[in-house]
Amino acid sequence: MTPACGDALPIADAIARLRLIRTDSIGPVTYRQLLTRFGDAATALRALPDLARRGGRALVVASAAAAEAELAALDRIGARMLFIGTPAYPSLLADLETAPPVLAARGDTGLLDRPAVAIVGARNASAAGVRFARQLATDLAAEDMVVVSGLARGIDAAAHQGAMQGGTVAVVAGGVDIVYPPENAALMAEIAEQGLILAEQMPGVEPQARHFPRRNRIIAGLAAGTLVVEGAPRSGSLITARVAAEAGREVMAVPGSPLDPRAQGCNLLIREGATLVQSAADVIEALSAFGQGAGSQLGLRFKIAEPGAWRGEMAADAGDAERAEVARLLSPTPVAIDEIVRLSQLPAAVVATVLLDMELAGALVRHAGGRVAGA
Repeated sequence: MTPACGDALPIADAIARLRLIRTDSIGPVTYRQLLTRFGDAATALRALPDLARRGGRALVVASAAAAEAELAALDRIGARMLFIGTPAYPSLLADLETAPPVLAARGDTGLLDRPAVAIVGARNASAAGVRFARQLATDLAAEDMVVVSGLARGIDAAAHQGAMQGGTVAVVAGGVDIVYPPENAALMAEIAEQGLILAEQMPGVEPQARHFPRRNRIIAGLAAGTLVVEGAPRSGSLITARVAAEAGREVMAVPGSPLDPRAQGCNLLIREGATLVQSAADVIEALSAFGQGAGSQLGLRFKIAEPGAWRGEMAADAGDAERAEVARLLSPTPVAIDEIVRLSQLPAAVVATVLLDMELAGALVRHAGGRVAGA
């Protein structure tokens, strides 16, 4: 079972981390705040029941047996776990506020140390779009760029195929051992052998609709830039591009005919300021400004702007008066945490502590962009 602990973590630490991650109400932000507050996963696990009781809720902590079984399942298929905050975890992805606390990895994790670009697009892609994506991925791989995509049919599959010899990472919506869609079974097996498959879900989990937007944020988070080849305005590809933009990454798009619905999303992105791409050279030029691509040092990472003062500050405790004040400022409408700090006139660390306790009690919902709402 030990090989499945990606960074050679002590087995007890890996199990404690996994139990914390798999416990209900522990999302990506809460997980990181708990580790910051208590120092390690084992201490956080011991504190969880009391924290939940403050809000009148009984929290069932994931069992050690379940965590051990998950690690054993990964070990059987030759996969491993990458925990956030450890050296093997991809650094660009860790910069996302909602980065998954753990990833299952099957294949060559060394690809995560190389410059990467995400290529996404329509499942019902045109023949021209498929051909362009495949050739573009081949050209980028020849320039030592790793191509990241979602293993969907259409543009995603073409991008993986084109980059196979140079390096490709597939982020899947289900478990790393689940083939989806079925027609990509051979492609998935080839990527597991020559590239890398990543998943946020546990082994054996079938992909569901709610998993795909979460998968898309990982695709965007792994790369310095996201390129959309074809995509409708409300497609998953556009969601991936929006996540990339919110993270301060480069957004690129291939223009298309205004008469083709599959080009409308790309044309919209270009109108909104995305970089127009017609060749691999355009991609490399765009990413060079972010420390990736030709002319940049291998592995140089794009630096995200510093987050708000409330993040990572978990040392302060809070009394009843402080808890009541923070609760008073919450409503069903999401509001920025920085705004709660300003209006309450409480230290950021105190506000963060109260919000964590409320979330564990089921009284808080976190939203994108560092916003929260009352449950």
